[in-house]
Amino acid sequence: MEVPKKIKILESFNNDEKLIHQSKHFLLELYKCDSYKLNDESFLRCTLTNAAKLANATVLNLVSYKFEPHGVTAIALLSESHLSIHTWPESNYSAVDIFTCGHNMKPELASNYLINTLIAKEHQLRIINRFPPQKFKTRKEP
Repeated sequence: MEVPKKIKILESFNNDEKLIHQSKHFLLELYKCDSYKLNDESFLRCTLTNAAKLANATVLNLVSYKFEPHGVTAIALLSESHLSIHTWPESNYSAVDIFTCGHNMKPELASNYLINTLIAKEHQLRIINRFPPQKFKTRKEP
């Protein structure tokens, strides 16, 4: 494989550059859910689509896989990032990941919708705020 002669390198940002909150990453654990719903691939595809729309997101694509004997993984590719669910019906458990970029999407609405729709009797939500630099600079090496 040939190495290009000129390589663009991202410079790290200076301490004086302001970091702005542009994205949120929700990690949602759903416990004591309806096991039939957690094992229904078609239902989960519709549920993810509805959660994304409710949260003001644009679904670009949706991929899912039904495991045997049970469990489903579904991922909605969003123009704002992604929404995914992994289910373990035998344990009445589901793990949800909602990552948003920008300020227009409301992941809180998607989370509440999923909690209610999957009839989770218990849940845990962790929110990670991401702070990318305002701008990325590139420079060319000689």
